[in-house]
Amino acid sequence: MPQEYDYIIVGAGSAGCVLANRLTENGKHSVLLLEAGGTDRRPWVQVPIGYSKTFFDAAVNWKYTTEADPGINGKTAYWPRGKVLGGSSSINAMVYIRGQREDYDGWTAKGLAGWGFNDVLPYFKKSEDNIRGADAYHGRGGPLAVSDIGEEVHPLTRAFVQAGVEAGVPRNDDFNGASQEGIGLYQLNIRKGIRSNSSNAFLRPAMRRPNLHLVTGAHTTRILIENGRAVGVIYRKGELHEARAGREVILAAGAINSPQLLQLSGIGSPALLRRHGIAIKVDLPAVGRNLMDHLYVSYIWRANRKTLNDSFRSNWFKAMAGLRYLTTRRGPLSISINQGGAFVRTRPGLDRPNMQLYFVPMSFGADSSADAELLNFHDFPGFIMSASPCRPTSRGELEIRSADPFAPPKITPNYLSTEADVEDMLEGVAFLRRLAAAPALASAIVEEVTPGPRVTAREDIVHDCRDRANTTFHPISTCTMGVDPRTSVVDARLRVHGIAGLRVVDASVMPDMISGNTNAPTIMIAEKGADLILADAMRAKS
Repeated sequence: MPQEYDYIIVGAGSAGCVLANRLTENGKHSVLLLEAGGTDRRPWVQVPIGYSKTFFDAAVNWKYTTEADPGINGKTAYWPRGKVLGGSSSINAMVYIRGQREDYDGWTAKGLAGWGFNDVLPYFKKSEDNIRGADAYHGRGGPLAVSDIGEEVHPLTRAFVQAGVEAGVPRNDDFNGASQEGIGLYQLNIRKGIRSNSSNAFLRPAMRRPNLHLVTGAHTTRILIENGRAVGVIYRKGELHEARAGREVILAAGAINSPQLLQLSGIGSPALLRRHGIAIKVDLPAVGRNLMDHLYVSYIWRANRKTLNDSFRSNWFKAMAGLRYLTTRRGPLSISINQGGAFVRTRPGLDRPNMQLYFVPMSFGADSSADAELLNFHDFPGFIMSASPCRPTSRGELEIRSADPFAPPKITPNYLSTEADVEDMLEGVAFLRRLAAAPALASAIVEEVTPGPRVTAREDIVHDCRDRANTTFHPISTCTMGVDPRTSVVDARLRVHGIAGLRVVDASVMPDMISGNTNAPTIMIAEKGADLILADAMRAKS
């Protein structure tokens, strides 16, 4: 017999855990939460520096690979995505960034009422437990921990910040405050040395409620649609199971799996669906389109003083760091590899920052295969600075390869396919060299290792950028929000166009790229999405 619930949520990731918490808070609704992966109670998920260990771990990671892309010299890109409770918030680098006010005000300019910065700020604050306390821009007492690096910051990271000030970049101690522009230290989703992912923050407190039912290892294969309404799902856990939703089916499976599931269920481009023998339920050509992602390019320098390379290459240091972490939850294992950052304008005439910078007080090489370890520390003291354009204009697409729900989809990013994106990247890496020439960093540098001082001609820098550019793991917009069903997938209330009882609430609905990391905005979308769902339920009842 089918299981029956008020709401079925597909995906217990960054958004799904928030939805599960908020939709069960009042005790009035029964919720089924389906997650294809397993538990996040794994040491390398919970320990912040364990990011490097989960990067290629199939036990917690979908390990997607894109199509060969001309924009990155014909290479494929490896896309890790969380297949575990907490989703990608369980395997990311934990940088807490919301984006710029103009990002959200741009959404309302597209006709999406209720998504301007002043509309979404209360939801950011609602989710947040910021160690600095509550103010006009921050919340205290919410589920999601936001912490400072504190005394664990490496001295070279402070040199990076000073170099930025010397280069004319304003110091900014709060990228999520009144203004994003400037250089400073990142805040991180960490609490007392433990990753504050969506599972720890939102799901665990809700698990005690009798109206929430979680099923892990449950791969959703199809949405059930009857008479123009989503009424449930089919999922595999050992065998096939059917679950029915009295109110709504909510997709929170992320920018890859949400559009994939829509297409498998007959919602998408008719030509694509016919090609794979899938009956057309709703003609929505925008499903899987409008794919956006942040790229970055890293430059590596050899330093004349110790970096974390020297530390982590020492077995004695690793043993002591492990002991310190076990006894105090502090030390280098308790923070992210990304310590410093900046949001800068790379040319005159811009009205806001167009470039995000990352500073890592270590350097490493990564094999391009998905079976390699992420961090192979160099045998010299080194550090990394990376440039990532905030709002790329290149657009890709995602589509199913067949009607097989277990086959990974075809991902085509179309990286660096516009001249504007190429120019932004060129300006970004030039800015890195400008910072390296500032006294605070120049005094610490022996030489530029990668790409090296001989790479100076424009055509050589472009080739190098295309050759070494990599994803920052921020795919969005494959179920984009909009007012026109021909160019979007969901409306401003996150309801799928043309079908009742079905919403998408995750990073895939963002109508434009956020200027920065996308996890905090995804959690905000889920906070607001939960309010929309509950308000519509109340309206239907009355």
